[in-house]
Amino acid sequence: MKVKEFIEKNVKWIALFICLVLVIGIAEDVLDNEIYRLDVIGYNFISKHIISDNITPIVKIITQFGGATFFIALATILLVAIKNKKIGFFIWINLATSALLNKILKHIVQRPRPTEHRIIDESGYSFPSGHSMVSAAFYGLLIYLIYKNVKNKYLKWGLITILSLLIFLIGTSRIYLGVHYTSDVLAGFLVAISYLIVFITAM
Repeated sequence: MKVKEFIEKNVKWIALFICLVLVIGIAEDVLDNEIYRLDVIGYNFISKHIISDNITPIVKIITQFGGATFFIALATILLVAIKNKKIGFFIWINLATSALLNKILKHIVQRPRPTEHRIIDESGYSFPSGHSMVSAAFYGLLIYLIYKNVKNKYLKWGLITILSLLIFLIGTSRIYLGVHYTSDVLAGFLVAISYLIVFITAM
């Protein structure tokens, strides 16, 4: 089998492997109590170019779209609204499983949250970011379902673009609000991608 054919046939598993290697590398340094240069660069960029009194209230709203209350409400609405109850059930299982996996990883690593630039109060451990990871897993599954089932290409790609942007903004909001390091958010996204590859394959 040619290399190109092998890559095309196994692209999702190659992506899974790359994501896991990156997450393990980040986690290893976190466990050694190293603060990434990326963490400093990420927060410095946001603090110098984005943070303002006008934007902060908007960011506080955006971050709520990655919170447990919103996800439970949305998953319930989708379960009622979607005709195919099997899909609604998978959405709920995905939410519960990704949230549980995040809790397990947090307790394994036990990284304290940043404390210097807090805009809001938040409890619990920092790594990986729960908002980032569960948002990427939840909205990522919706993106997959939209891609597979929505026929109108304008509606399909409009929804996919909005949800992808929302995932990014939720992750960025956690750095902005001072409750996560950049590496927490990046790891959350990488774990979510790895998890989704396995979940969607099983589904």
